[in-house]
Amino acid sequence: MTTELSPRRRTTEGGARGPLSVPVPRLEVLVERENGAATHRRIVIENDRLRVGSHESNDVRLADPQVSRFHCSVSRGEHDWELCDTGSLNGTRLDGVSVRDADLPRAECTVELGNSRLRLRGMRPRATRDLPDWTSFGELHGESAAMRATFVTLDRASRSDSTVLIEGESGTGKELAASEIVRRGRRANAPFVIVDCGSMPSNLAPSELFGHSRGAFTGADAARTGAFEAAHGGTIFLDEVGEMPLDMQPQLLRALESRQIRRVGENVVRNVDVRVIAATNRRLEREVNQGRFREDLYYRLSVVSVRMPSLRQRLDDIPALVEVLVKKMDAEPALDLFTREVHARMQQHDWPGNVRELRNFVERAVVLDSAPDYQPASHHAGASGRGSERVDLDVPFRRAKEKLVETFERRYLSELLEWSGGNVSQAARRSRIDRIHLHRLLQRYGLRRTSSGG
Repeated sequence: MTTELSPRRRTTEGGARGPLSVPVPRLEVLVERENGAATHRRIVIENDRLRVGSHESNDVRLADPQVSRFHCSVSRGEHDWELCDTGSLNGTRLDGVSVRDADLPRAECTVELGNSRLRLRGMRPRATRDLPDWTSFGELHGESAAMRATFVTLDRASRSDSTVLIEGESGTGKELAASEIVRRGRRANAPFVIVDCGSMPSNLAPSELFGHSRGAFTGADAARTGAFEAAHGGTIFLDEVGEMPLDMQPQLLRALESRQIRRVGENVVRNVDVRVIAATNRRLEREVNQGRFREDLYYRLSVVSVRMPSLRQRLDDIPALVEVLVKKMDAEPALDLFTREVHARMQQHDWPGNVRELRNFVERAVVLDSAPDYQPASHHAGASGRGSERVDLDVPFRRAKEKLVETFERRYLSELLEWSGGNVSQAARRSRIDRIHLHRLLQRYGLRRTSSGG
């Protein structure tokens, strides 16, 4: 399904690197069936990502009650188009196989959702866009096209006063991005208040955000200023906003819309002048589909949306990141530890903990004066079943558990395919997994197979 999309680096006089010229991806979408009725609707998308669902904000909207509001998305990866089911209620099928995440075939393919069917086909790009020759944005670093595009979006966000939603996995630098937006904005010298929504008890959330009066509840011995009041004139950063209790979300929505708050136990309405930046390691579209996050609050927060790339999406940035991290430790001689061969081995891993995990590895290597053949969290578990990696308590329990299961399944399936030489039938017999279910698991994790066997 892909056409050539390799970035072309232009050079300025003297050989200095100039802007990165990146082809704009094009994808043809043919709606062949909608809500069970045959149709022929053609849509050409010129972007890195398109969303499909029943909500009017989607790039491809389907009038089908069996299609979720934000059903699935198709994004341009480093080499292929990638399909992601965003927590739909009825699932997504790629060429007849149910998938959660999968690389799209290089030829045409069909995607079925609800009672509708799409045919997707990659097209040759017609235009390019230049990304600035930026290798950093504050404390964020990277030379890849993914990071440069992110820097552009963050820079534009810093020059406005709009509400910003920063999404991305744990360890990708969401708080650094928020801090740099503030530092470059007009509220740089005003208060910057951080609220950790993930650690906020449900019964204390209104007080944390809006404050309370003396005697408002048991234990309220004195009046308290909430985060919104404390941030007046400046910025409030709602970290891990996806963890906010559902019953608290309407109150937050009212505050965002009216820029007014009322302390718990008071009837006095107080005006607040704040800019709101929110971050989450969840996909809020999936949370909306599952009824765990209000749709109207999601739209209020995502006026400007930024998706921080994971480290596995920009493995070419690892050598530059290692150099930055070592220099921050004031340990430049340790750069000799990270040879080209070490970099190559590091680029073979997924780094589920992202830059945070990379930083821990670099620091350990500097302290021990040795850069071993690193095995990150996805490969740490030994035969005893005990993982030697430390638990990241910044990741909510449920998400940490999901990532551990995903890590195990990916590793098990990879070794199973290697044993069977890509023969899925043999692999199914060895693992005692139903053959169709095994196909679906392989699709989910984007694992290649050479044959399906007889």
